[in-house]
Amino acid sequence: MYLRPSIDAAGDPPSLRVRFDLPRETLDALRMRPNVFFSYQVFDPANGLLLIDGARTPLPAVDPANQTTEITLTLELPPDPGDYRVIASPLEEDVCWLYERGTPFLLVDARVEDGRISVRRFREQTLGRLRLETLVRSMARVFKYPVRTIARNRTLIQAMVRRDFVARYRGSLGGIFWTVLNPLLLMLTYFFVFGIVLRSRLGNDPSRSSFALYFLAGMLPWLPMSEALGRAPSVIREHASFVKKLVFPVEILPVNLVLAGMVTGVFALGIFLLGLLLARGNIPWTAALLPVLVIPQVLFTLGLAWFLGALGVYARDLSQINAYVLTLWFFLTPICYPVDSLPTLALPLFSKNPLFVLVEGYRALLLEGRIPSFGPLWKLWLLAAAFFLAGHAWFYKLRRSFPDVL
Repeated sequence: MYLRPSIDAAGDPPSLRVRFDLPRETLDALRMRPNVFFSYQVFDPANGLLLIDGARTPLPAVDPANQTTEITLTLELPPDPGDYRVIASPLEEDVCWLYERGTPFLLVDARVEDGRISVRRFREQTLGRLRLETLVRSMARVFKYPVRTIARNRTLIQAMVRRDFVARYRGSLGGIFWTVLNPLLLMLTYFFVFGIVLRSRLGNDPSRSSFALYFLAGMLPWLPMSEALGRAPSVIREHASFVKKLVFPVEILPVNLVLAGMVTGVFALGIFLLGLLLARGNIPWTAALLPVLVIPQVLFTLGLAWFLGALGVYARDLSQINAYVLTLWFFLTPICYPVDSLPTLALPLFSKNPLFVLVEGYRALLLEGRIPSFGPLWKLWLLAAAFFLAGHAWFYKLRRSFPDVL
C-alpha cells in the first residue's frame, strides 16, 4: 500500500516528480519476482490511447532501519496542451503490469497548458475501482447527453424543422396546406380501402362512422412514427456535407425528423377532433391527458430514429428493409381491424407491441372517455425511456466514424 504520496510539477518538457513511501513487506514481495521495476504509462483519457510508456526505475534497496522506503519517479508528459492520465505502477518486464493483476497503483490526472502542469487528481487506485468509476460516469453521460443535446441546440432544431417543411412544399400549388392535406388524404385512403371496399366493422356496430373514428384514432400515433422512422435510415447520408465539412451536431438530424413527424401528427389530431365533434357532438375530457401517451411516443420514436440513422450510414439497404418492416408493423397492430378479431392465443404476444399500447391508449382517451390501464402504460414509459437513452448512446458511439464511411 502506498503511503504519504506527494507530487511536484516542473521541468521542460513538462514532467512530474512523484515521491511516495512503500512499506517494507510490499517491497519484499516485489523483490521475490524477477525483473520487477517501477514505471508509468501516459494515456489520453478521452479514448484510452497509450501515449508514453515510461522509463523503468529499479527497485530501491531495503532500509532495515525503517518500515518504509521512499521512491521517486519522474514522469514525462507530452508537451502538447491537453488532459492526460498517468498510471505509475510496478511491472514485471516482458510479463505484465502488476496493476492489471489488481495491485494498487498511483493515478495522476493532469493538464498541460502553456508549458505548465496542473494536477487535478493524485491518489492510490486499483483497476477495479477505476473501472467502476468509469462505469458510473458513463451511466451519468447516458442520462445527461441526450437531454443536453436537445436543450443546447433547440434553436437550431426549430430552424431546421421549419426549413424542412418549407423545402418539402416549395414550388407546389398547395404549399404549406399539404401539411394538412397529406395526413387527411392518407387517412381517407386507408378508410376507403378498409371501411368501404373491405367493409370492416366494429363488432356488432354496422355503422361506418364508428369504424371510421376507431380506425382514425389508431392512425394518430402511427402517422408521425412512420414518417420519422421511414426517413431515419437515410437522414445522415442526405446531410453528408454537414458531417464531412462542418462542425455540426449531427445527432439533432433524427430529432428534426421526429419533430417534423409530430407536426404532421398535430394536424392529423386536429382533423380527427373536428370529425369527432361533428360525429358525436363533444370531445371527451380525457383528451386532455394525451401527453401521457405523446411523451413516451416521442421518446420511443426518437430512440429508434437515432438507432436507424446511425445504422443507415453503414447499411445502404436499410431503407428498403425498413420500409418492409414498417408495413409489417402496421398490419401487426390493430389499426385497421378490431382487437377482437385477433386470435385469443396471439393477443398476449400482440399486446407487447408498444404501438399496440399507444393505439389502444389513444382510443381509450379519445373515443371511450377513460384512462388507459396503468400496467401497460408504465411499461410503455419504461420501454420508451430505455430506447431513448440506448438509441442516443448507440448514435453517439458511432458518429465519430461517419466521415470515414461517407
